[in-house]
Amino acid sequence: MTLEKRYSEHPCDVKHYDTQSLRDHFLFEKVFVKDEISLCYTHSDRVVFGGAFPAGKKLKLEGGKDFGSDVFLDRRELGIICIGGEGVVSADGTEYKMKKGDGLYIGKGIKEVLFAAGSEPPKFYLASAPAHQTYPSVFIPIEKANPRKLGDAANVNVRTIYQYVHPAVCQSCQLVMGMTILEEGSVWNTMPCHTHERRMEVYFYFDIKKDAVVFHMHGQPDETRHIVMNNEQAVISPSWSIHSGVGTAAYTFIWAMAGENQTFDDMDTVVTTELK
Repeated sequence: MTLEKRYSEHPCDVKHYDTQSLRDHFLFEKVFVKDEISLCYTHSDRVVFGGAFPAGKKLKLEGGKDFGSDVFLDRRELGIICIGGEGVVSADGTEYKMKKGDGLYIGKGIKEVLFAAGSEPPKFYLASAPAHQTYPSVFIPIEKANPRKLGDAANVNVRTIYQYVHPAVCQSCQLVMGMTILEEGSVWNTMPCHTHERRMEVYFYFDIKKDAVVFHMHGQPDETRHIVMNNEQAVISPSWSIHSGVGTAAYTFIWAMAGENQTFDDMDTVVTTELK
């Protein structure tokens, strides 16, 4: 298991970052490494995110000094969404067979989490936040996720938001997690954009077509930046940053949030004409 760390930045400091500095501080490029669990620890709400890619062997989610405990979920909760292939996630011996689009919530206190391949090596995207209470683990196939269809063709943002770890689906302490699928011909994931000072957010972009990219919007509304994203990369979006993105073609992304509340619509919309 590998772990990278990212520290919190003040928005006034970020104004002076060049392209490479933005990428170094906020972009996590290697989410999936064959036969590894590849994680990033951000001090923005102490969220941990990354990927498990079992191909030739089982992978175990380990704790350690970086997490303050030898057991990863001693004081954390975990959300998982399979983005491809087929495999099995085991939580203290209970096995969950997962295929593309299936999700899983694992509550605080589970001692052993294992990832194994099925007929086709799977890619499991992971997001974890600190937890103060134990809630039951819940298997969430996409058919049981809560769908919300938004947008219109005129604004090239027709999309379906699937809420997985969300009060409408299952209980969690502070983790909120879901997946948004854009329809062919749509490219904006949120516009008008928004901020939510009470929650940070991590975006993981995938199913990006060959030779396409996503421009992830970053920075404060009056001091915007962008980070160019390739397929299967993740980016940290602090609470003070705008949350939005646009692709050169349709794509899918997983969003994960943690902070002071779980109200999905608790956001401060930014009027498009006020962006700078």
